[in-house]
Amino acid sequence: MQDFIKHFREIDLTHVPEVGGKNASLGEMFQKLTAKGVKVPDGFATTSAAYWYFLDKAQLKDRVFDRIQELDTQEFTNLAQIGESLRTMILEATVPTEIEDAIREGYNKLIEAYGAHISLAVRSSATAEDLPNASFAGQQESYLNVKGIDELLKACQRCYASLFTNRAIKYREDNGFDHSQVALSIGIQLMVRSDKAASGVNFTIDPDSGFEDIILITGVWGLGENIVQGNANPDEFLVFKPNLTNGKQPIISHKLGDKAKTMIYRKSGSGVINLDTPLEKQEQYVLTDEEIVTLARWSQTIEEHYGRPMDIEWAKDGISGELFIVQARPETVFSNKKDRVKFSTYRLTQKGEILCSGIGLGSKITSGRVRILHSPTEADKLQKGEVLVTTQTNPDWDPILKKASAIITETGGRTSHAAIVAREVGAVAIVGTGNATQVLQDGMEVTVSCAEGATGYIYKGVLPWEEKEVDTSTMRTPSTTPMLILADPEQAFKLASYPTGGIGLMRLEFVINNSIQVHPMALKRFDQIQDESVRNKIEQLTHHYPDKEEYFVHKLAEAVATMAAAFYPRQVVVRMSDFKTNEYANLIGGAAFEPREANPMIGFRGASRYYHDKYKEGFALECKAMKLVREEMGLDNVKVMIPFCRTLKEAEKIVDLMAQNGLKRGENGLQLFMMIEIPNNVVLAEEFSAYFDGFSIGSNDLTQLNLGIDRDSELLSGIFDINDPGVKKMTAMALDAANKTGRHIGLCGQAPSDFPEFAQFLVEHGIDTISFNPDALIQGIKNINEAEEALKVKLQPGQLAGSVQ
Repeated sequence: MQDFIKHFREIDLTHVPEVGGKNASLGEMFQKLTAKGVKVPDGFATTSAAYWYFLDKAQLKDRVFDRIQELDTQEFTNLAQIGESLRTMILEATVPTEIEDAIREGYNKLIEAYGAHISLAVRSSATAEDLPNASFAGQQESYLNVKGIDELLKACQRCYASLFTNRAIKYREDNGFDHSQVALSIGIQLMVRSDKAASGVNFTIDPDSGFEDIILITGVWGLGENIVQGNANPDEFLVFKPNLTNGKQPIISHKLGDKAKTMIYRKSGSGVINLDTPLEKQEQYVLTDEEIVTLARWSQTIEEHYGRPMDIEWAKDGISGELFIVQARPETVFSNKKDRVKFSTYRLTQKGEILCSGIGLGSKITSGRVRILHSPTEADKLQKGEVLVTTQTNPDWDPILKKASAIITETGGRTSHAAIVAREVGAVAIVGTGNATQVLQDGMEVTVSCAEGATGYIYKGVLPWEEKEVDTSTMRTPSTTPMLILADPEQAFKLASYPTGGIGLMRLEFVINNSIQVHPMALKRFDQIQDESVRNKIEQLTHHYPDKEEYFVHKLAEAVATMAAAFYPRQVVVRMSDFKTNEYANLIGGAAFEPREANPMIGFRGASRYYHDKYKEGFALECKAMKLVREEMGLDNVKVMIPFCRTLKEAEKIVDLMAQNGLKRGENGLQLFMMIEIPNNVVLAEEFSAYFDGFSIGSNDLTQLNLGIDRDSELLSGIFDINDPGVKKMTAMALDAANKTGRHIGLCGQAPSDFPEFAQFLVEHGIDTISFNPDALIQGIKNINEAEEALKVKLQPGQLAGSVQ
């Protein structure tokens, strides 16, 4: 009898052939990680020996494998019929008494230990499942909230039958597993009462980029099946691994999901039901910060124990308030990639009408005809290369997903079934669109782009795009450090692997405009706002924050922290806000706090705002966010840059004001940089160096003000030229002054990638760093390398400044 079941305390990873990867992993954690604080619900597993004994005693073995030999392995035209007949054979057979007695014995021991009112999760674990090179989740069935021995025995027989779900048969064919060599183990585990609380999925690696210093935690109310099935968009939390051990704040991002559905136990008997989540619960985070950190620590412990990135399921018991880990399997997309020095970049060369958008996975672009399917039974309608559009997917869709050029769903988050499978098969995917089946039409041609940050877009028609493959292993690292210009934090992890020294310019305007949306003074002086519609908008955006100012501070801090964590310990130069008055006025509540100016480009902008009564309280919020990132989150690779600082007196005021706001130059290693974009900055560069640790040449503004041209003027665009001799002379003067005073100096802009001769000019004058937009980086590095090669005959070794850290 004992050969037919094993208790979790008897199981470890050596038992994969007997109990499958899923159950072996549960036993491994229960045995070896409980002492380290990781809580795993107790249980037991039936063995592969029990499965083979069942087939033999029921005289099924020959019948099953003869029938499966009839499978059309080319087109799978008879997959559904064969799968159904195999499942029927197993469900109609009699399970041997010896196996039922073994299950009953395991069940009774759980009752003795935990009480008669327990409910169980009954999950299938194939002996070839969850291997490092083949880990599609959900190929067999799981049954939740199973109560009583009779229901348990029924669920176990249904698990045996689920070894022959259509998707499981197709999966084994695709992965080269011999059906006659794959057995099924059943995991019987104490059910955590997450129906009364929450549950979710963690990755110990960013699942979209492979960035390894992040733990992604997702969660929904109720049972976690809604995340996997994509019925609800979960809350998402990002935890920076290094901060779990250094005493700093490790949570660098909170994102609220809609959590539209809550799966709970049926009030009577076994099984579950799925309910609409009340609005007030949708507006609450499912975890406290303390719980997020606990799960992150457990996830890191599990990753360290297994020695590889992991995909982990957690659940919170709503009665006891305890957190539990209920599954852990290897992450199989990025952790199996050996070659990370090659990558492809995609860019739309023409934009079009956006039909809908959602969470974009990866960074690819594709196009094709839309095929709207409502069920996997409609698989025959999908032609290879079409764009599959549906409400949601589950494992029943797996056999057909590889045919699609793109997968688009209305529901689901980054850890939903559709997202996981899309990553594993390398498909372009956008999930959580909300309305794709309504706005897209069968047969229409669309372009699906995931190359524009975290948001994926579906465009009308077939648009042109370019794809470039880059092999960084063959690229020489230049002495002049290449950096990135970035605005969108959601691109940070993807771009962190690029061969750069960090971020030379992070613009806060993108974050304020897209994520915060509200003018900081409208938050600081909310009581002065008269417009009721504006007040309502602000209330709606800030309702999670009792203090409206903290809304601005935390949103801004988390955006900067995401950037800083992605590139840590490489430098991230954050430019404080540089909206013009007309742009500030467009923020919610902004019109009440902004003057009207005839020429905002050279008006109330940059440093002049920071100490002025009209904005200094807003600037204090910006400083508070930077202090939070650098000190509480410990991301001291952040350097702060001041734009449009017109005079030496202004520089002195700003340095003093920042110190008053907790950002004292030199304290905790803080470095202050200044943009050089005004001729006065160049003429007095040596004097400005007394106030700043480094400079960054803003080539667009410097060209504009040197030539007296409004850079937004279409009429004068033909003579706006960064290669103008006067502009180059000003640039050279700035470089020479910085080198003379020992100050770091860089340049941000397209010119060094567009014009090789301009890159050579900068290198000749000893520039330290050049910052590029991501799509121009590779060409920029090539231009720098060519410039440095040309200078080798002129310069002695070691004279070129900088190196990629």
